[in-house]
Amino acid sequence: MRLFYRAFFLMMMLLGMGGAIFSLTAQESGRRATVLELDGAVTPTVANYLEREIGAAELRGDELVIVEIDTPGGLVTSMQSIVQTILGSDVPVVTYVGPSGARSASAGLYIMYSAHVSAMAPATNTGSATPIELGGGSSEESPFAPPAEEEEAEPTSDEIETLEGDDAVENAEFTEEERAEPASTPVDISNEASMRGKIIEDAVAYIRGLANLRGRNAEWAEKAVRPPSASITASEALELNVIDIVAKNRDDLMEQLDGRVVEVASGEKTLATEGVRLVEVEPSLLERILGFFADPNVAAILFSLGTLGLTVELWNPGSIFPGMFGAICLLLAFYSFQVLPENGLFLAVMGLGVVLIIIEAFVTTAGLASVAGVALLGIGLYYLFPGQFRVSLPLIIGILGLVGAVVGLMLWELIKSRAHGPLIGKEAVKGRMGRVEEWNGTEGWVIVDGERWRAKAKQPMSPGDQVKVQEVEGLILIVKKMSAKMGLRIPRRATEG
Repeated sequence: MRLFYRAFFLMMMLLGMGGAIFSLTAQESGRRATVLELDGAVTPTVANYLEREIGAAELRGDELVIVEIDTPGGLVTSMQSIVQTILGSDVPVVTYVGPSGARSASAGLYIMYSAHVSAMAPATNTGSATPIELGGGSSEESPFAPPAEEEEAEPTSDEIETLEGDDAVENAEFTEEERAEPASTPVDISNEASMRGKIIEDAVAYIRGLANLRGRNAEWAEKAVRPPSASITASEALELNVIDIVAKNRDDLMEQLDGRVVEVASGEKTLATEGVRLVEVEPSLLERILGFFADPNVAAILFSLGTLGLTVELWNPGSIFPGMFGAICLLLAFYSFQVLPENGLFLAVMGLGVVLIIIEAFVTTAGLASVAGVALLGIGLYYLFPGQFRVSLPLIIGILGLVGAVVGLMLWELIKSRAHGPLIGKEAVKGRMGRVEEWNGTEGWVIVDGERWRAKAKQPMSPGDQVKVQEVEGLILIVKKMSAKMGLRIPRRATEG
């Protein structure tokens, strides 16, 4: 009987473990939703992270993927890569701008428009998706960032139609009087203007295509792309059919998603979010490190430390550590510039400032070159990135203070080194004081700065007399007697020579 109970108990344990494993496997495979984060600039690192995890969720058969967004924008190529991944996914992708206070500007808006379901938390905003070209790159390399000042727009077809009808005759006279005025206004037909127009038209067509695919407001999307680049709040976005849901938190979002029908790559799918477990998947350690460097403030600090290290090395050759440290910081800074929308013109301005600071070590400018260099460095840092990516002003002030202090200290040491004259060679011995060690007639030996020199003089002298070096002829000093005996003892090492 005991054997029977033991066998029964063991069987129940095995069944329980099997059931738990089966339940866990089912829970892991089909009843989970992956939560990803897009926090910061849209960069290649972020794109790789989202693409990898969306693909993994598809292989696991997850119910959906939620991408929580808080971004000022980023690179066009990275944004397009994310959009293509979402469009080709068999797992529904939900974008959620949150928590409250977050934003989805510029490239973030395109990602929202590509999602199967787009949601926002209260007190969030989206828009400002005008593309601009920075750094002289091609349109494919242009980041999405805030637009330039609004230019005068051409009249639309609706505005032209208002001149037709009953008021046509009345308005015709006004048109004749003003007809010559527009002709006097020059039309910008430069290559830059044409390129900018092509970039904007391409962006408009891109976002309108996404809007039509997902059944969202294409007219407002175009307003967000064309200058002056519209932005709206979460409640306004819901009213204008820019998004599908306004949710306070994840639980509210999951509740509103339940039962919705979406169109994925393989066809229609009904979301069943009740009881689905949310699993957060963070970027890898390497991706977090690279994401840390993809920050305008970090890039500014790295560039400043790098240039400062190289400047110290050039001012003091052979220091080694400042040069190595500066080179590493500059390499990391240039990586940041690759994933951030930097302006090449102001990067060159910063480089010119660094050159002026270095020149101060070799050309006497009374500090003018250093002051100009620090000023150019500050201007370049402020305008290096567009508005939403702009480096913090207090940080710029701190960087300039640090650079100014280091450069000022080095400049002070440089001025002192130039003030006391040569330290070695013939010129360094002229004017020095010494004393006679041995003398015979007009020739003898003297001690100058602890060194024993052969010397000549026009008058006879005695050991211990104080002399001053007037000239240096080869290895012989021409000296002049200054006073009587100094009464100082001649060092033993000098007499032994």
